[in-house]
Amino acid sequence: MAKVTTYNHGVAWEEAYGTSQGRSVNGAIYISGQFSHDMQGAFVGVGDFEAQTRQTLENLDRVLAGFDVTKSNIAHMDIYLANPREHFEPFGILFKEYVGQHRPAATLIGVTGLAFPEQLIEIRAVAHTD
Repeated sequence: MAKVTTYNHGVAWEEAYGTSQGRSVNGAIYISGQFSHDMQGAFVGVGDFEAQTRQTLENLDRVLAGFDVTKSNIAHMDIYLANPREHFEPFGILFKEYVGQHRPAATLIGVTGLAFPEQLIEIRAVAHTD
C-alpha cells in the first residue's frame, strides 16, 4: 500500500478548489505551483518581480519544511514566467542564489498569463524524502 501524506498552507482556496500544496507518495513529493502570497492568502509584490520571486521561493520552502526536507531535496522545478524576456536574467540570479550548490533539473516556461493578472511567476517542483 502506498504511503501518502499531504501539506497545506491553510489558505482558503485549498479547500475551495480541492487541492493540496504538496503530496508525498512513497517518498516522492509533488509540489503544486507556488506563487507570491502570504499565509492569509493575500497577494504579495504587485509589480515587483524580485519580491514575487522571493515570496514564491519562501512558500516553496514552507511546503518542503512540511515534509521535513529542504531545497536540497528538490529533483526538478518548472518555472513559469510572465514576460520571460524581461524576467529571465533577474530570475537566473535569484534562482542561483536560492539553489546554491544544489543543481536541480529545471524547465523555464514563458507564459502569457498566470492565475492572477498581477502574477509574474509560479514554480512547481518534485522533491524526494530520502
